[in-house]
Amino acid sequence: MINVLAFASRLLRAHRLPLIAATMSAFAGFLSAGAAHAEVLASGPDHYRLRHEAVAAASPDAVWRRLLRPQDWWNGAHTFSGDAANLSLDAAAGGLWTEEWDGGSVAHGRVLTVIDGEMLRLDAPFGPLQGRAVTVVWTITVAPAEDGARITFDEIATGGADSALNALAPAVDGVKAEAIARLAAMD
Repeated sequence: MINVLAFASRLLRAHRLPLIAATMSAFAGFLSAGAAHAEVLASGPDHYRLRHEAVAAASPDAVWRRLLRPQDWWNGAHTFSGDAANLSLDAAAGGLWTEEWDGGSVAHGRVLTVIDGEMLRLDAPFGPLQGRAVTVVWTITVAPAEDGARITFDEIATGGADSALNALAPAVDGVKAEAIARLAAMD
């Protein structure tokens, strides 16, 4: 996994995304610790499909409320500004997951579907995926579990064969694995 992450880091630097590329070594350490269950289900040059699952020791309602405040659980190292406090989410169909800071802003994703307390679906080509003109559907579900709440991230990306999504899939998988672990931690 670490060699794939090093390759993805070089690829990201080549596409002028040094902030994201600089975090690849941090992903490698995080992933080698085995923090959250994550899996690349399928990938090819024009697609990937990821799945992540975690259980939080909190009620589904508490996890849902936290989910809607990405500034509380998303790692600032995986933002353009370097500060998760600049993130916000308007959790209504057509709403945006945005990042705004002095000197810039980015719409990371657009909300497609909200089923309150259960499911959030976004069109969300985060980071280097925006520059590749791909479609990324990220579905986040929260459900009751025996000891709290089960969180599931399902992500499907599609693009042209020149998108090289199979090369980016491991890095995206690492970011989402960290994200679900941070969301589930409820700290």
